[in-house]
Amino acid sequence: MASDAHTWNLVYLQLLLEEHGHRVTNLGACVPDDLLVDHCRRARPDLIVLSSVNGHGRLDGLRVIARLRAEPELLATPTVIGGKLGITDEADAQAGHALRKAGFDEVFTGTGAIGRFTSYLSRRSTAVAA
Repeated sequence: MASDAHTWNLVYLQLLLEEHGHRVTNLGACVPDDLLVDHCRRARPDLIVLSSVNGHGRLDGLRVIARLRAEPELLATPTVIGGKLGITDEADAQAGHALRKAGFDEVFTGTGAIGRFTSYLSRRSTAVAA
């Protein structure tokens, strides 16, 4: 997302997604909203994964999901977010509710987030194969 300059978490997520059979386009750190939306409109991904570790994920996520859901061709694209979305665990929990309500399909934060994310990926893979 635009305010998040961390890259190692993005590399980790890319490798995790690839291990689960996904082709990944990693747009990198500090991705402007326009670039993200334009790329997703052109690429038509089967899943959009956003990650934040700087504590601004809630704010960035709310803005980005509104932009993505405003595009008719992206309205139904599964979109998830995870990481450090606020500056406290309580803020992360509150962010999760607000982000789901705003249009994210899933929100992954806190202890066990990676395990829940990999379970989500496995469920998606099973559903696509069926």
